[in-house]
Amino acid sequence: MKNPRDIIIKPIITERSMADAEEKKFTFKVDKRANKIEIKNAVEVIFGVEVEKVSTMNMKGKLKRTGRFVGRRSDWKKAIVKLTPGSKGIQFFEGV
Repeated sequence: MKNPRDIIIKPIITERSMADAEEKKFTFKVDKRANKIEIKNAVEVIFGVEVEKVSTMNMKGKLKRTGRFVGRRSDWKKAIVKLTPGSKGIQFFEGV
C-alpha cells in the first residue's frame, strides 16, 4: 500500500467546495494513479473519518501562453469524498 500522504496531494478550496463541505463532501487533488479504494483508505487514515462514497475526475491541464509560445499545465485528478452521516467533518475545512 502507498503512503496515504502521497495519495492525497492537497485540498481544493473554492466557493463550490466550501458549499459542498456543509453536505459533508470534501474535494481533494489526488495522485493520478490512485484508485477510489486507495483514496478512501487514505482519507480515513489521515483525517480519522468514515467515507461513504468517492467520486473521481481526470482534469485536463489548461493551455497557457508565454509570449508567442503555447504550453499546457499538467493533467491532474480530482476526488470528491462524501462522509457517512454519523461522521464528524474534516477539521481542516472548517473555519476557512
